[in-house]
Amino acid sequence: MSFERYDELAALVPAEIVTHSYVQDITLPQDAGVLALITLDNDLDHTRPTTLGPNTLIEFGRTLEGLKERAARGEISAVAVTGKPYFLVAGADLSTVKSVRSEHLGRLMAELGHEAYDLLADLGVPSFAFINGVALGGGLEIALAANYRTVSTGANGIGLPEAFIGLVPGWGGVYRLPRLIGPANAVKVMVENPLSNNRSLDGTSAYGLGIADALFEPADFIEQSLLWAARVLTGGEADAVGQRRAELARYDDAAWTGAVAAGRAFVEAKTSNAAPAPARVLDLLEAGRTWSRKESAAAECTALAELMQTREFHATVYAFLDLVQKRGKRPAGAPDRKLARPVSKVGVVGAGLMASQLALLFARQLKVPVVMTDIDQARVDKGVAYVHAEIEKMLGRKRLSQDAANRTKALVTGSVSKDVFADADFVIEAVFEELSVKKQVFAEVEAVVSPECILATNTSSLSVAEMAADLVHPERVVGFHFFNPVAAMPLLEVVRAPKTDDAVLATAFVLAKGLKKNAVLVQDAPAFVVNRILGRMFGEITAVFDEGTDAGTADGALRPMGLPMTPFRLLALVGLPVGQHVQESLHAAFGDRFHVSANQQKLIDAGVKGLWEKQEDGSETVPSATLDLMERGSSPSTAEEVLRRTQDALTDEIGRMLDEGVVAAPEDIDLCMIMGAGWPMHLGGITPYLDRVGASERVLGKTFHQA
Repeated sequence: MSFERYDELAALVPAEIVTHSYVQDITLPQDAGVLALITLDNDLDHTRPTTLGPNTLIEFGRTLEGLKERAARGEISAVAVTGKPYFLVAGADLSTVKSVRSEHLGRLMAELGHEAYDLLADLGVPSFAFINGVALGGGLEIALAANYRTVSTGANGIGLPEAFIGLVPGWGGVYRLPRLIGPANAVKVMVENPLSNNRSLDGTSAYGLGIADALFEPADFIEQSLLWAARVLTGGEADAVGQRRAELARYDDAAWTGAVAAGRAFVEAKTSNAAPAPARVLDLLEAGRTWSRKESAAAECTALAELMQTREFHATVYAFLDLVQKRGKRPAGAPDRKLARPVSKVGVVGAGLMASQLALLFARQLKVPVVMTDIDQARVDKGVAYVHAEIEKMLGRKRLSQDAANRTKALVTGSVSKDVFADADFVIEAVFEELSVKKQVFAEVEAVVSPECILATNTSSLSVAEMAADLVHPERVVGFHFFNPVAAMPLLEVVRAPKTDDAVLATAFVLAKGLKKNAVLVQDAPAFVVNRILGRMFGEITAVFDEGTDAGTADGALRPMGLPMTPFRLLALVGLPVGQHVQESLHAAFGDRFHVSANQQKLIDAGVKGLWEKQEDGSETVPSATLDLMERGSSPSTAEEVLRRTQDALTDEIGRMLDEGVVAAPEDIDLCMIMGAGWPMHLGGITPYLDRVGASERVLGKTFHQA
């Protein structure tokens, strides 16, 4: 077998950072023979993940060809693959993949992966993968191609995220995974996790699903994996592995059919089938039930070649690679991180749900003492109890060790006196969204903290400058706006008021990184970015409903956008009173552009939680009693009219925000909406979407981006 036919692919990326295949012979104990250990390493430190491009795969394939010849000569009894510290492989190099501009080259890229990985599966001697760290996409597919797998308890970022980026697991994953862990679990890994904020597995979870055959601690992971491989080769583990796999992967035709059906329902709920890749994954899974590995490989190659040329894939690459991976990690306008102050203790004003989530996040990620305060001991105790209960849940799911759980619990305390903030370096308030209340809180906190202590507000819409106006040191105040649920939502809007100084701002950005959040610099304007855009969208949808458009048409008109939730359902989730409060704030700031629904207020007054009510058959309807509460017009709109009206309204608002300098560029609007509102990756950001549908030309006479 030769890899010369892939030379034209390799020529596409002469500057590829190659992940090399370094081979070391290791004599195993128990007379198990010699194992050739391949270490995948790009010769860079842990900040530069190993990835898979054409040159990498060609070298990997040729290395395996040589090892297959050695196995045939009896020189080695096994082959294993592992990675440099913290990584097996982080997947395909997206910068390379997006440069593949023809189906012919796309098919070659797909076939190259199959040719290399099939060698690992059929070496003539047993093959092993030692998953020591991140194993995503093609990285996990390397492990799946091996005959046996171990995984480290310290490994994170394990999964097949291709559906998230507009592709399919096209190097054998869609064939091998369901046969290893069953179709239902395979749907979870290949569809549900990618479409749920690109969730991945840790080592313990991967072992629990059956992706790996053995689980070891990171301190001596390679040594234990080699000893385990020796036991497999000498017969001491092989039967146990086979029995465990059989128990975990029990499935029949009904299980296969049910898993695919559940996957399709999930995709419909998450994306309204607006993106092609998730459905294509399920198509391959369903048809592959009766296929051979060779037949599945041919179909996977076709799917990859076609999907690489789609608008949705290239939009996703822009959103994920250019925005989330690059701009999100180097926020525009952030001061030099060297100006940041150390933070060794955090204070949280409030002990409600949001405040408790913040306390847990700071304690878990920063590992510093966190103290919460509230107006009475009962509230304080409830907040601390919430944090402890969440830590217990993590312990139960084996996401924390007992020692880590005990340490994290000990970091979070509570008090009814703000005097406990005297030695805090950073205090964040998460109290009721009322300016006078927040001003009073800041005045009380400033009276007890040091002059260097930073005061942060988690406000979602109020003026940070007004909040700080009466303080002795207004320059110490910064907006630090999280999204709910705090643990899951990756965006943090860092709000700079006119007097916020650079050291405070730098500290906020360093903290955001420590909290594993994507921070975007936002100027102090009502509702900042995400809530302002969502407020304009909610206003248009509630307005057309009030005008007489039926609920189904109004709520379903934005389906072509593939949003994760319809407007009325999202409003019910947020809470009608909260939504109304934000809308009233925006109306006060910007006028009639932001519709405030009198009908929504009537529902609030009547204690109605949302417009839709689920029926016994699973359908949803607006109860007649709810409709009777409202007064509506007689000028209904079609779904097409509602969609166009909303597109134009969003374009108008974003254009105004950019003119006002709320953020530095359209890319920051896109990043905020992707990370804070679940804007679909396949649309490539809200501003490119509005360009494509013609809304920016209609409203602004120009596009947000060059074509």
